[in-house]
Amino acid sequence: MFPCRVTAGPFSEEGVALLMVLWVLTVLMVIVLSFSFMARMETLATLSFKEGMEKKFLAEAGIERGMMEMLYRRQNLNSGDSELWKADRTPYSDQLGNGKYTVRIMDESGKLDINTLNDSSAILFKNLLINSGVKVEDADTLADSVLDWKDADDLHRLHGAESDYYLSLPNPYKAKNADFDTVEELLMVKGMTREILYGTEEKGGIIGLLTVNSKVTTINPNAAPRELLMALPGMTAEMADTIITTRAEKEMQGLQDVQAALGASYPLVAPYIGVGASSAFTIDSVGYKDSEKKGYSIKATVTIEGNNRYRYLYYKSPMNVIQ
Repeated sequence: MFPCRVTAGPFSEEGVALLMVLWVLTVLMVIVLSFSFMARMETLATLSFKEGMEKKFLAEAGIERGMMEMLYRRQNLNSGDSELWKADRTPYSDQLGNGKYTVRIMDESGKLDINTLNDSSAILFKNLLINSGVKVEDADTLADSVLDWKDADDLHRLHGAESDYYLSLPNPYKAKNADFDTVEELLMVKGMTREILYGTEEKGGIIGLLTVNSKVTTINPNAAPRELLMALPGMTAEMADTIITTRAEKEMQGLQDVQAALGASYPLVAPYIGVGASSAFTIDSVGYKDSEKKGYSIKATVTIEGNNRYRYLYYKSPMNVIQ
């Protein structure tokens, strides 16, 4: 008899062990790579959070600086101090370590107060809408509907709307018959859309030109943006540019300065102009880190109530700037 030789088959114990080792190594490598990826993501998230908080604190510092400057401005407005911060959205920046903030301040008297609108001054709101691209008939509807929304009666103006209209909507509600609490409340008024109020990527909205905090019926030319100046009856582009140039050199102290700037066209604008500042301001502050172009934005509206005393009327952090 001849001896038999047994040969190892394709699934010998040694081959199975090798395959198991390779599988275990593969699983371990996947686990290690997963932990490495997770650790990297956690590190990046922590760094992003840290930088975000730093930018937030810089923006908050800008809000406090703006408030301080407004208190100083209020006490020294007639002192001739050329270092006073302007309240017409002129940008001011300051460096803090490897970060900085940029602050813009707007006197609320340079905006159109929708709570003080009446049948005569509603022309300002209508012109503002038309200049922003709203059709004339839609502007008529909005202007009358705003007045109907806040008046105490249920009588319709020609193009307006009262509770009977709002109660017929899919989600019914009544006309407020009282002042607006916020500008955003305009979205409840017939004819108002988010595109008109907030704007689109192609053009800005009107929300930054409106307020409920000035409590005045006129527009302060020392603070009003060009878009609002152009809404004044009789105002031309040349006149608006003259006002902006004049106030950049020296703020107008009285109506006589406005008359000097506008000349023969002043009588048309006079009923809608008032030079006195209000006690309310909106402060926009953006904090930046290093050379980053994208910052953290905060918007605050503040009213001054006495010597070095103030109260926040509105505070949003972060503020997504639409306009």
